[in-house]
Amino acid sequence: MIVNDNDGVRIGGPHRQGAFAMKTVVAGSILICFALALPASADAAALKPRRVDIEYVAPKSPEHRELYERLKQQRVLEKIRDVLAPLKLPRRLLVKTEGCDGVQNAWYDEGAVTVCYEFLDALWKNVAQQTTPAGLEPIDTLVGPLVDVFLHEMGHATFDLLRIPVLGREEDAADYFSVYIMLHFGKDEARRLILGNAYQYKPDLQGSWTGQKFANEHGTPAQRFYNVLCLAYGADEKLFQDVVDKGYLPKDRADGCDAEYAQVAYAFGKLIQPYIDRNLARRLHRTWLPPVTVRPPYRAESTSATAR
Repeated sequence: MIVNDNDGVRIGGPHRQGAFAMKTVVAGSILICFALALPASADAAALKPRRVDIEYVAPKSPEHRELYERLKQQRVLEKIRDVLAPLKLPRRLLVKTEGCDGVQNAWYDEGAVTVCYEFLDALWKNVAQQTTPAGLEPIDTLVGPLVDVFLHEMGHATFDLLRIPVLGREEDAADYFSVYIMLHFGKDEARRLILGNAYQYKPDLQGSWTGQKFANEHGTPAQRFYNVLCLAYGADEKLFQDVVDKGYLPKDRADGCDAEYAQVAYAFGKLIQPYIDRNLARRLHRTWLPPVTVRPPYRAESTSATAR
């Protein structure tokens, strides 16, 4: 039926039905295109735990030979592999250390996590010589940053291999991935790892950042320092109360850290937890850090310079 209004304009009948049908087709097409653009979740049938392989690539520079041997002696990559074993991945992932021609770096690409000996050597140089004012033992100023670099890069690998959507900077999300896992060790080890992780940013806290440095995809060292402490305090105020009492984490930031941690925990639980083999995770030991009384090995000074 055709209906005319008082002005004689046709407002019903075939013309209106055709417009509605056209809008429906267009809307449907947009939804289909949007759905195709969304990242598909990883194929559940292909997901398996224990899919991390490791390799200590022989260093190119003789100056890294001692570091290479110590990493193997301490079974560093084996321990990282054990921590990552419960993560169910669609294919195998290689985690390796290797020389990078003088460049201090670490990255994930093409199905492999690479951590340069130059980067690890820089961490070794930064080790505290004695107990810090925050009560951090020298060994933890080495172990915390070392574990963090592998977990951070594993965060990138996880987002890629499992097609995890990331809203915001992926570098921030990889930091949160690392911190969240650290916080799920036993309380003593979680505290040691977190404070050691934060310590790595200490040399840069007093530096001045200007101009194009702020264009870097990573947050500034100061921001990353406070983010680590905030998530830790938000997760367990009692365990990390001293970082607020001693002024390392400002009170006005600390007041909202429980919400910040809750946000990360919710995202991890929603997006990543389904890919964790819980039975395997329960069986893994959570105490594998060296005793706090262990002194880090002395690092002889090198004459070569590295750049990042």
